[in-house]
Amino acid sequence: MPAYNAAPELPRVLAPLVAMRDRGEVAEVIVVDDRSTDATAEVARGLGVSVLTTEVNGGPGAARNLAAEHAAGEILWFVDSDVIAWEDGAAKLEAAFADPGVAALFGSYDAAPDGTHWFSRYKNLMHRFYHQNGRREAATFWAGCGAVRRDVFLAVGGFDIATYRVPSIEDIELGYRIRRAGGRIVLDPTLLGKHLKVWTPGKAIHTDIFRRALPWSRLMIAREGVADDLNTSHGEKARAAIAGLLLLSVLALAFAPWLWPVTLALMVLAVAANWGFARYLYRNGGLAFAAASLFYHQIYYVYSAATFAWCLFEYHVLGVKDRLHVP
Repeated sequence: MPAYNAAPELPRVLAPLVAMRDRGEVAEVIVVDDRSTDATAEVARGLGVSVLTTEVNGGPGAARNLAAEHAAGEILWFVDSDVIAWEDGAAKLEAAFADPGVAALFGSYDAAPDGTHWFSRYKNLMHRFYHQNGRREAATFWAGCGAVRRDVFLAVGGFDIATYRVPSIEDIELGYRIRRAGGRIVLDPTLLGKHLKVWTPGKAIHTDIFRRALPWSRLMIAREGVADDLNTSHGEKARAAIAGLLLLSVLALAFAPWLWPVTLALMVLAVAANWGFARYLYRNGGLAFAAASLFYHQIYYVYSAATFAWCLFEYHVLGVKDRLHVP
């Protein structure tokens, strides 16, 4: 568990993991204090887990790499310091890794995130939706609640901490290398964890663009290609295109109000294209929540697609070929 200034959350997130350890389901629980300025290390020790400390604040990738060097087990289970793993997590991992062909496995957030504001619930439930509906034979990896064989992890070099010095797409990039090395990655939607992070629009937009869309787009364009999975699937590309056309039609109304039937048609099309997601939101929060979330989701599509378009421009037109570094 990489942890930076996580002292308030540690009693909740460590409790189920310590219980699994005490039942003999996991060999050990390691918290890596990434040079916190609060009492993270002291709280973790007080809860009876092993504590390592990074030499410098290097982000979650560096913290996980340090833990991997010291871990005793053959399977490395990564759990973020704002995720409460469900009590059956170790059993899920044991069953999955009984198949020697499985190199890595990751799960999903549960349907009850801690943040109660509609926007925070939307962001966490959106993440869950993609993982619940993603391909079981995954193309990438997620380290929020995911595991990998230790020998595979070490063989591919662990997390790339030179490129990804802050929480970003270091786990996605690791997944690509595992797949290139011939490893099989499985998505198990029943391997669950409760997310404690509370999102705000400003924090979400900054993360979506600068910690996700920019580095992931650059990685796909320069090296990996665009996989038909999760939020880069063909369906997602089509929904992003519809959202972009809808925005353009709304802007055009200021100059050509007679185009309102086109805007209305695109609105209907956007709802239809996102019908499965809309129903999911409705089941988890009601009509008002679903409507507000679906509206923002169109904005999310627009700025994510615009970021990808910019990366295509800088790569093919500006000739910038090596902008993978995330400071």
